[in-house]
Amino acid sequence: MVMTPLREPTFLILTALAEGPRHGYGVIQEVGEVSGGRVKLLTGTLYTALERLTAEGLVVLDREERVDGRTRRYFRLTDDGLTALRAETARLRALAAAAEQRLSRAPRLGAI
Repeated sequence: MVMTPLREPTFLILTALAEGPRHGYGVIQEVGEVSGGRVKLLTGTLYTALERLTAEGLVVLDREERVDGRTRRYFRLTDDGLTALRAETARLRALAAAAEQRLSRAPRLGAI
């Protein structure tokens, strides 16, 4: 299966769900943690992405619960979502290895 590279927010959302189901705010927190605080998902952005990922079969609604009168929806990866995350991780690892290899042979600034 040839996959299109994932956009960074999509990759981070799938990564946030890799350890198990999370509700929306939990996904937002985990994305922030994984990205070192660099990526801050807005609620609307997250739920739009989750709807798209659900339509693509990468994520499913795991369960809903009521907390303080509000509904929390928990999402989890599907097998296809896990496969997509693994494939993208391997793709990024290969790109990083290629860059590191070339950087190791790059001339040092000021040495030219």
